[in-house]
Amino acid sequence: MIVGIPKETFPGERRVAIVPSVVSLLTKAGLDVLIEPVAGGAAGFPDAAFVEKGARLASDRQQVFTEANVVLQVRPLGANPKAGRADLGLMRQGQFIIGLSEPLTALDAAKAVAERSVTAFSLELIPRITRAQSMDVLSSMATVTGYKAVLLAAEAAPRMFPMLMTAAGTLKPTHVLILGAGVAGLQAIATARRLGANVEAYDVRPAVKEQVESLGAKFVELDLETEHAEDKGGYAKAQDEAFYRRQQEAMAKVIAGADVVVTTALVPGKKAPTLITKAMVDGMAPGSVIVDLAAEQGGNCELTKAGQPVVHNGVTLLGPTNLAASVPYHASQMYAKNITTFLLHLINDGMLVCDMEDQITSDTLISRDGAVVNTRVRELLDTLTPAVDSERAGS
Repeated sequence: MIVGIPKETFPGERRVAIVPSVVSLLTKAGLDVLIEPVAGGAAGFPDAAFVEKGARLASDRQQVFTEANVVLQVRPLGANPKAGRADLGLMRQGQFIIGLSEPLTALDAAKAVAERSVTAFSLELIPRITRAQSMDVLSSMATVTGYKAVLLAAEAAPRMFPMLMTAAGTLKPTHVLILGAGVAGLQAIATARRLGANVEAYDVRPAVKEQVESLGAKFVELDLETEHAEDKGGYAKAQDEAFYRRQQEAMAKVIAGADVVVTTALVPGKKAPTLITKAMVDGMAPGSVIVDLAAEQGGNCELTKAGQPVVHNGVTLLGPTNLAASVPYHASQMYAKNITTFLLHLINDGMLVCDMEDQITSDTLISRDGAVVNTRVRELLDTLTPAVDSERAGS
């Protein structure tokens, strides 16, 4: 079985799906690794390093798709809506595609891949169960984004983070507030603490208080009652608008006292909740910084513009996108280990087997035999069908 690794084509994407250190894991399993030239170059992994570990170098991208039984990518079509369209014509019936394809939002892409009779797996849907921890790509990438978000904030802030005793007197530590204590939030807390900041954190899930405090931060407790704030996968669940209004009112004073705010709140497959309003930004001191890690999903701050810095009343708002790609060496290492573990989980006697009794397989499988088979994606597609039919009837 041939495993193909094409170069990523999404603008600004510097990661690669596998790195040289995992090639031997694949070859030991009887797999032939074929990689597109310079696929790992932007991440710091030259072609020679792959070849040295046993991979073959393809002549071009077309050869990778033509020969590979399984194609591993970081951002296949779906997460790569424009450039990824060019790969659609290279895909063939019976081929397997594995990557981060954003199937809960890129529904047209999921359908298009299915119509090519391609078997597609999306790693965003890895279940949060013990057996799947070593395949959890979202947690790996969130670790990178949480770390890098604080560095961006430190660069943009007009102050230093640690308390310093100087000849000119004592400099107070920067007050950092982290909204959302998932993997990205916890890594942001740890990074801000390493830089010497005074850190507070808030999360709708009270259960994470112990984790926040274990990193040396103070957990912000708001007088808000909510049930079922966490889904069975460990992610924060979307709340109703009334809850978010109460949350914003209670959070306004906390945000006003922060020098730096990093927001990380995401709900899979849905627009990010608005945690910071324009009025709350107006209440912040000039020179304050907000780093919104939910910018690609609509933003946690209503003033955020994805990929564009905004200055409002002296407050700098950053909405970085694809932040994991800005640390491509280690992000690729982590991604490669996750996707390799996932692939080897599917391999049995040198063949890729779709065991639908296995939760990891069934949760991540998007399309098979010419149809979208994932329950969550199928339900979303079905909700769109009546609207599409109605438009056609009226045309």
